Amino acid sequence: MFCTLSQCTSVSQMLNLAVCSVSPNMKLRCIRTLFTALGCSETTELVEYLDNLKNYEKLGVPENAGTDTDDGFDMGRMRRLMYRLGNPQAKYKVVHIAGTKGKGSTAAYLSNILRAAGYSVGCYTSPHIRTIRERMSVGTEGEPVSANELYSLFHGIKKILDKAVADENGHLSHFEVLTAIAFSLFARQNVDIAVIEAGLGGARDATNVITSSELAAAVITTIGKEHLAALGGSLESIALAKSGIIKHGCPVILGGPFLPHIEDIIRAKAFSMCSPVISASDSGNKSLIRGFSRVNGEPSQSCDILIQIDKDEPSSIELHDVHLSMLGHHQLQNALTATCAALCLRDQGWRISDSSVRTALKNTQLLGRSQFLKKEDTEALGIPSSMALLDGAHTQESAKALADTISMACQGSKLVAVVAMASDKDHLGFARELLSGLKLEAVFLTEVNIAGDKCRTASALLLKDAWSKVCMDLGIEFVHIETIDNLHSLDASVNPSLNSSKLILTADSSIPNCLKAAHRILKARTGEQSGMIVFTGSLHIVSSVLDSVCR
Repeated sequence: MFCTLSQCTSVSQMLNLAVCSVSPNMKLRCIRTLFTALGCSETTELVEYLDNLKNYEKLGVPENAGTDTDDGFDMGRMRRLMYRLGNPQAKYKVVHIAGTKGKGSTAAYLSNILRAAGYSVGCYTSPHIRTIRERMSVGTEGEPVSANELYSLFHGIKKILDKAVADENGHLSHFEVLTAIAFSLFARQNVDIAVIEAGLGGARDATNVITSSELAAAVITTIGKEHLAALGGSLESIALAKSGIIKHGCPVILGGPFLPHIEDIIRAKAFSMCSPVISASDSGNKSLIRGFSRVNGEPSQSCDILIQIDKDEPSSIELHDVHLSMLGHHQLQNALTATCAALCLRDQGWRISDSSVRTALKNTQLLGRSQFLKKEDTEALGIPSSMALLDGAHTQESAKALADTISMACQGSKLVAVVAMASDKDHLGFARELLSGLKLEAVFLTEVNIAGDKCRTASALLLKDAWSKVCMDLGIEFVHIETIDNLHSLDASVNPSLNSSKLILTADSSIPNCLKAAHRILKARTGEQSGMIVFTGSLHIVSSVLDSVCR
């Protein structure tokens, strides 16, 4: 039985649904969804306000918009907006994080380290999975900002925003206004420090109104080819754009590892700004995964992290047998980068103990980052005998990281992938990494709205063409299923492909249809053994699946 909140016309009806005659686990999910929906209703006015502004997450980013050139975003209008609001970003210290991949995880790790040390922290990231409130967390607990607080803040500054939008002739964007709201929120809550994730690039990103007097440290996680056209067309131009967050005299933490000439570009920028550089990938820093296990039923990887920034005791840390809930070598690298940033802050006088670091790394989790659904959630999806993994990987590099993680943590499991992507991603590169790194039983290409709209949605048929081409290039035998209806029968005489060893490839715009067929294939090919369905290609498919869990 599913509790469908869209059928409710009043709070009373929703409460009745929440306590309907269902299992305890289902009841908890219904109640959790109820309060999520109630919180979202209080932010409806803000969401509608933002939706009237230009949203590049929906529309795609113009060519060269993120570069520090005449074609780049206009930082002047963002500075003017912040001035109107009283420059709230100047009222606390900031760690600014840019990079192609790993920004959100590194921000989450570092924010939790600071919270574990007792500080009130503001954290601003993007995009969100289920509610816009996820983009802002405030205080010592790390929970998304409350709907009441966000509602109150928005109404307190709405007249200023209205005037700014009018004076800028409607050019202020969704992200610029939301960033200004986040900075204002952190000032209103009197945070000790804010961890801010850049949206696109760095130099011309709305978050880059932060000056050297406010910046405690800049972090650059990785440099990859995502948003290539928007950031100048080359890895070198991307490195220049992201190094735009470096400020005079403020330390820079590098995640990496980087290609040597790309690291040289970043280091040259830091040198020109008299900014010391700390690299998480230096030979003196070590990290390794010891093994995988389940802690209280949750997957975990045991790791060692050893960092020696210099000979001074405050700048070193040795953590053995640290348990990370977010899996994979890439997440260990993100944890290492965040720990280097924490040591840099410790050198500045922030009181951060080794135990705070250990506790925070262990407890950090994010939706859609190697997220295994619980048994009650797979039951809610109608796949009780299968495991489900949600991962928002959407680049060639993140696809490789996902494949490596699955290979290490899920050895021997039969795998089916359900993939939806944005139209401006590298579909061929993404498919090549997953097909090279994993033995897949089937791949379902599907569709999902990107930022609530279909403007940037890649069609299922377009994705199927890409995956077919990669299969042929790699010499992978596959069965082309024209429609998903052809997979309804489990009778091998009707559907011999079900019991074949060949990869099944099909497209369908409905995620629920793909889910049912994926479960059917796993049952046919695994018998009584459990298999795993991997949902990937975008954080937006993660959002869609999580919404289905609570219906």
